[in-house]
Amino acid sequence: MTGPVLVTGAAGRIGTVLRGGLPERGWAVRCLDIVPVADERPGEEQFVADATDLVAMVDAAQGASAVVHLAGISGESTWPAIRHANIDGTYCALEAARLAGVPRVVLASSNHATGYTPRPDGGLLREADAPHRPDTYYGVSKVAMEGLGSLYADRYGLDVVCLRIGSAFAEPTTTRQLSTWLSPADTVSLVHAALSAPAPGFAVVWGVSDNTRNWWDLTAARALGYDPQDDAEVYAEALIEQLGEPDLADQVHRTVGGEYTTAEFDSEHFSA
Repeated sequence: MTGPVLVTGAAGRIGTVLRGGLPERGWAVRCLDIVPVADERPGEEQFVADATDLVAMVDAAQGASAVVHLAGISGESTWPAIRHANIDGTYCALEAARLAGVPRVVLASSNHATGYTPRPDGGLLREADAPHRPDTYYGVSKVAMEGLGSLYADRYGLDVVCLRIGSAFAEPTTTRQLSTWLSPADTVSLVHAALSAPAPGFAVVWGVSDNTRNWWDLTAARALGYDPQDDAEVYAEALIEQLGEPDLADQVHRTVGGEYTTAEFDSEHFSA
């Protein structure tokens, strides 16, 4: 590591987790968001800028050792909003890294890039067995993210790691999340692995904790050095008592994208 890690979307939920955890792993953090980051920490650098502003992004990326790109809309919205924030924003993150000479970019992809993929009937789902089947405009933006990452790895030689993040919350709140939860501590571990792995080239890996009910195969993530420690099962008894046993025949439980594949996420439910 020769410079700070530029974290876009640093004021968001995952950005806040990384701001606390990455310095403990030896990474200096440079924050970028459209709002000032609250509770600025010692040694932290801050840029208040829009991640879709390429000039600002190139400026922020100067001297960085890597970019961790989290900025964007973190759920479904209108096509114009998703296209601008998520697709244009990913282009700017990668192009800024290229122009500033930053060798590595970590991209916050999502399970929703392959949301219509069926849950496996026994066994674990590898990334190779989950081709792009987006469930929403949001999912399409993550397909574009992975595609742009592949392009910049192949054409310009960047190391690009795409993290197909499941449910990154303080704790699981639904029975589905007993399978898809990514704990805060494991979030830090996963990003640290993506930043540290020697010459990963282009990689797409699942981002979940070591859950007893996992149905995503973590072999590829572990190959980067990811060593998850948390398990959503410690929350299972209380969640099942409150919500009942999960119905694995329900569409929410039988697709990778869960509720994002239901009619509730049809485009007419989202307005400009």
